[in-house]
Amino acid sequence: MTMVWRDTAIDGLRVRIRDGDPQKCLVMLHGIGSDNTSFDLLAEHLPKDVMLIAWNAPGYGGSQALTDKYPQAKDYAQSLLSVVDGLDLNQFTLVGHSLGTLIATEFAALFPQRASSLVLLASAQGYGHQPGALLPQKAVARLKDLARLGPLAFAQSRAPRLMHRPETQPEILQTAIGTMASIAPESYAQAVHMLACGNLSTRAADVQITSLVLVGQEDQITLPSQSLSVHEALKNASPGMAHQYGEVEQAGHLLHQEQPATVAARISALAGWETANTKKVPA
Repeated sequence: MTMVWRDTAIDGLRVRIRDGDPQKCLVMLHGIGSDNTSFDLLAEHLPKDVMLIAWNAPGYGGSQALTDKYPQAKDYAQSLLSVVDGLDLNQFTLVGHSLGTLIATEFAALFPQRASSLVLLASAQGYGHQPGALLPQKAVARLKDLARLGPLAFAQSRAPRLMHRPETQPEILQTAIGTMASIAPESYAQAVHMLACGNLSTRAADVQITSLVLVGQEDQITLPSQSLSVHEALKNASPGMAHQYGEVEQAGHLLHQEQPATVAARISALAGWETANTKKVPA
């Protein structure tokens, strides 16, 4: 059966919604080279009664861009607050992928009563630079490559690195290329500046929330060591809460697209939901 999503705009931000039980809700934040369709494969493996919210971050896919040329994670988190307020969501599981992990963690730190649990996929540590400081060389090189190659060639050169054995899943690869190529360069540059100022493990130390941190075993973009560091920070910040860490086999940076059933099962287990893959066997 085809999954039914509806598109809407909330405070200038484009949001996709799969209607369901608002008491069982996931709010999902995409990565720097992606958009809100990147969770479609994951959604197919989640319980059908779960309400799903996937935004296009500011400046992405028709969403209004941030006014600050050099925004920080708190600016994106404030935009996210306007979305969940607009939907009257008070408790939800917050899922971030890559750049989205910086926004999700910042949101959980700034608004501790809103998210009931935090799921971080392929955690982007950030470079820990001060706002306004010169960008680190990696960030400068990324923006120079985009300007030199143009969006399509840039996406064609970068997207295959996001996957483990991309030749085995050509549809995912081509979708990733098309999505990355469609991002407005100005908004991509804003996101790069936010990434440069991020320090995920440090910010995670300010969060007290149940958490799940997952990373692809073959991730060459955000190495498993980064995700493990964030997991340890979350665990140390609230040792009395449940904190899980896992490495997903046969997956790279796009673990939620490469191995959606595995990721969905882990998220569902954290939230206490059952899926087709996690149904309990009768006693």
